[in-house]
Amino acid sequence: MAKRHPIEQLRDIQLKRTTKAGSYADGRGLYFKVDPSGSKSWVFRYMLDGRRRSMGLGGYPTISLAEAREARDYWRKILKGSSIIAPRDPLEVKQELEATHKKGKRKFITFDEISAKYIAANRPSWSNPKHAQQWENSLRTYASPVIGKLHIAEIDTDDVLKVLEPLWTTKTETATRLRGRIEKVIDYARARKLRTAENPARWRGHLDALLAKPSKVATVENFSSLPYQQIGAFISALRTRQGTAALALEFLILTNTRSGDVMESDWSEIDLHGKQWTIPAHRLKTRKEHIVPLSDRAIEILNIKAKEHDEGLIFRGPRGGQLSNIAMAQVIKRMNGDSPRWLSSDGRPIVPHGFRATFRTWAGEATAYPRDLIEFAMAHQLKDKAEASYHRSTLPEKRRPLMKDWAKRLSEADQQAPNVVSIKSAARVIES
Repeated sequence: MAKRHPIEQLRDIQLKRTTKAGSYADGRGLYFKVDPSGSKSWVFRYMLDGRRRSMGLGGYPTISLAEAREARDYWRKILKGSSIIAPRDPLEVKQELEATHKKGKRKFITFDEISAKYIAANRPSWSNPKHAQQWENSLRTYASPVIGKLHIAEIDTDDVLKVLEPLWTTKTETATRLRGRIEKVIDYARARKLRTAENPARWRGHLDALLAKPSKVATVENFSSLPYQQIGAFISALRTRQGTAALALEFLILTNTRSGDVMESDWSEIDLHGKQWTIPAHRLKTRKEHIVPLSDRAIEILNIKAKEHDEGLIFRGPRGGQLSNIAMAQVIKRMNGDSPRWLSSDGRPIVPHGFRATFRTWAGEATAYPRDLIEFAMAHQLKDKAEASYHRSTLPEKRRPLMKDWAKRLSEADQQAPNVVSIKSAARVIES
């Protein structure tokens, strides 16, 4: 039986019988505490730098008298130190041990798991369903192979740089978006208390010191577009093609819209009587509804599709679903065949989105329509905010003659000299 220290005052039988609230000293800083509620616990009290401090050692009878004394002796050794160990504050040491224990018990949760949780949490707030797909694709393609299986709390700056550096100068826009997405995922983990360290994907004051400014390294490569001097011949050749994709491509060119706008176009957006197509705000970069005046040929295409169906998606794929995002590009590829004819001015194969540049160049060089009217036809916001504030409308009726002239140009034979709309003619449109 262990010999009791001469100053140890408490006995087991006394602890069981004591019910009066208060603190009872055992000696050398150990106290038996009884709360008014009747609960009993152990406290170790000590002085450090002239201040009295208290540290709980656990409840009684879970911690017995013998165990409490053993714990007190251990913490006294920590407090006093030794010839080989410097004195430490017992409370500080205890907190470190608890943090280590908590870290050891913490569930291992990876970057991939947190990414999925972030996307699921934000999916309802994204106006365009494609945003979630873009997030998933970019993170799966570029981030997951490098940091996907790492613990979200352990990812550091070097890990983020391993993801970004191979893309930073070759795919700068992709890398910039990817960095922002990684930052948001890690911020989400911090908000969920799954990580305490700073965000290693933060740009300002962190990665901006390690990576070149995107605008300095990005190579801006415009979508390859057909010179407008060749558009008549192209449309003539296009109209010999059969199938929905060919009609969709011509409709895209006639309306000067984007592939996604055409692929997702719905009959509910079409007003055949008013000859206009209203693209909802959530499908546009500007987040503003866009009205497209429809030319006679655009209406003709819609009437052709209406014979097949007049509800839901207008341009459908072979299986009845949404037209593939490469279907229109494949039409151009087949038109080019083995000896490409439809190329941009720098010799690149043209793409569907490039026809917006064809329209913009034609409207700016070969017509006298005002710049703001042309910008509205592009579904662009005016860069001058003061000027934009005065425009409560994008002038769809004033744009109708512009789209009519564009449709006329598409059906005309190509000329060496541009067919310029006279300033007087365009002025009458503006004044009307």
